[in-house]
Amino acid sequence: MKVLVTGANGQLGKAIKKESVAFSNIQLTYTDLDDFDITSEASINNGISRFKPDIIVNCAAYTAVDKAEDEPEKAFLINAEAPKLLAEHCKQNGISIIHISTDYVFDGKGNTPYTEIDKVNPMSAYGQSKLKGEENLQDYDNAMIIRTSWLYSAYGNNFLKTIIKYGKERTELKVVFDQTGTPTLANDLALAILKIASNPDKYFEKGIFHFSNQGVCSWYDFAVEIAKLAKFKAKITPITTQEYPTKATRPQYSVLNKNKISNLLNIEIPYWRNSLCKCFDEL
Repeated sequence: MKVLVTGANGQLGKAIKKESVAFSNIQLTYTDLDDFDITSEASINNGISRFKPDIIVNCAAYTAVDKAEDEPEKAFLINAEAPKLLAEHCKQNGISIIHISTDYVFDGKGNTPYTEIDKVNPMSAYGQSKLKGEENLQDYDNAMIIRTSWLYSAYGNNFLKTIIKYGKERTELKVVFDQTGTPTLANDLALAILKIASNPDKYFEKGIFHFSNQGVCSWYDFAVEIAKLAKFKAKITPITTQEYPTKATRPQYSVLNKNKISNLLNIEIPYWRNSLCKCFDEL
């Protein structure tokens, strides 16, 4: 099975590369903007002709949530228009696509884990661009969409790395306690993606699926656990969203129901605290 990963220099792409050693039946090709630009029809055509993949895992995305409020056109180009262009070329060439989306398609006004069929209502330009990307793919039988939440890893820039950095530099960190969700270790999501790619006849299925780690916490709870493991002295102080205004509105509650994907793949998804401990072994 030949699998091409776009956006391979991001944290999910790097996690797929690390975890792929356990999947000997997959031949992986890792690409980024220079050799596979999903916004360019010519680049997509050249990449497909050159690499001849059976599956494309689209990790390429615009993820600057607040910046998207100032440049929504760029967010929509990368997160909405490009996935449709990619899916169309995949369809023409008999290629399946696994596309990554986000919990930010929800408005966060719920209080029970969101299922794949729950109403979407994104509150930010970033969330709107990701939802449009989903909508653009849903007419394609060759497209599988996986929504995830609060992605972090030992690679790249993310909440974990930020808390560790500032926890060592400062005496106090203020973190919001009234936004609730689930951190997701990129390596756990990577393993799920690789399982699908290793046996697509059994595991690849058109439609939307949710994947995050198990459990529920706030950003404050997440920061406290990071502080314990990192053993830094900075005090973690809980604050409200109102006390920490951002350009983009985040969902207050974005816990995802993972039953659909765990049943499809026959897996037990790890609890977020256990995955955080595993991540620290890599730091």
